[in-house]
Amino acid sequence: MSLDVDELLDYDRLRATEVATVFVRTTTATFVVLGSAQATESLDLAALGGVAVRRRRGGGGVVLLSRGDLWVDWWVPAGDPRWLPDVHASAVAVGERWARVLEAHRVEPVRVHRGRLVDDSSRPGVCFAGRGPGEVFVGGLKAVGVTQWRVREGVFVSTVLPASPQARLAPALARVPGSFASLEHATVGALGLDGVAETVLEELTRVDGPWRVERPVEPA
Repeated sequence: MSLDVDELLDYDRLRATEVATVFVRTTTATFVVLGSAQATESLDLAALGGVAVRRRRGGGGVVLLSRGDLWVDWWVPAGDPRWLPDVHASAVAVGERWARVLEAHRVEPVRVHRGRLVDDSSRPGVCFAGRGPGEVFVGGLKAVGVTQWRVREGVFVSTVLPASPQARLAPALARVPGSFASLEHATVGALGLDGVAETVLEELTRVDGPWRVERPVEPA
C-alpha cells in the first residue's frame, strides 16, 4: 500500500524566491527522504521505528538525513548569471563548488562525476549506492550526493555530505535486492571534517558568490 508522505521543504516558497540563495540546513531530527517518484511499497518504513519520512521534489533515490550532516542547497532563479539551461551542467557546477572546498581540507583525490547517472543494480533507488552527475567522490568513495529540481522560475540543487552511514537504512530495505550493509561511502567524521564543518559550510556559501545565505533550523 502506498503511503501519503509529506514534502520535505516548502517548494512553493522556494519558487517565489527571486534572489540566488544558498540554504545551509540543520536538522535535529532524522528523516528518510524519498525521491519525487519513488514508490513506498518497496520500503519497510515501519522497520525504522517511527523515523519521519518525507518526499523531496527532484530525482534520486532514498537517503537518510540526520544531525551533523553537511546539508547545503542552492536556488538559482532563471535569469541569474549562474542559471544554466542544461540539467547535467547545473549539477556538475554545484559538484565543482564542493570539490573546490573539499580539496583545501583533504589530501586524497577529489573528483566530480561528470558522466551520466549510474544506478547500482544490486541496490536500485538508493542514493548513496549510485553515481550521478555532479556527485563528489573523495579517495574513490562517494562523499556528496546531489539531486536537482527544475521549474520555470529556476533550478534547485540539493546536496548532502552525510554524518551517519547510510547503512542505517538497511532495515527499511529488506525488500530491496542486494546487501545494503556492504555499501561504503564517506562521512563527515571519516573525512576528518568534524572540527572544520562550520568552516566548510562558510566556504561553500562564498564560491561563485555573492549569494544570499539562509540557515533554516529544521526542514519546513
